[in-house]
Amino acid sequence: MGEVKLFRTWSSPYALRIVWALKLKGIVYETIYEDLANKSSLLLEYNPVHKKVPVLLHNRTPICESLVILEYIDETWNTTARFLPEDPLARATARFWAKFNDDRVNHHFSCAINRNSYVTTYKCN
Repeated sequence: MGEVKLFRTWSSPYALRIVWALKLKGIVYETIYEDLANKSSLLLEYNPVHKKVPVLLHNRTPICESLVILEYIDETWNTTARFLPEDPLARATARFWAKFNDDRVNHHFSCAINRNSYVTTYKCN
């Protein structure tokens, strides 16, 4: 299915969900680790809007944002078990909880782990 590369950090929970998805689907990929304090020119080129990981590069086309990447993987490599249910309501419910996790759970986890660096950027309650 072509060349697959994943730009990530070792600690990003958003990037780790992509690692798990690629492994579940049996997709062979190359990992490119990013130093977020010194972002590579490739990361900035492939994600010019947010300038963050993860970025999936498939056949030289970048896909950004972890939930978008998960849907792309699931739809592109659809010969194995699907991540989301077939039923539209069940799929919508799964997407709701995934977004809730991103907005609430992961945000507060990141605040707790990186208290000093997030205080100036994000509101941590």
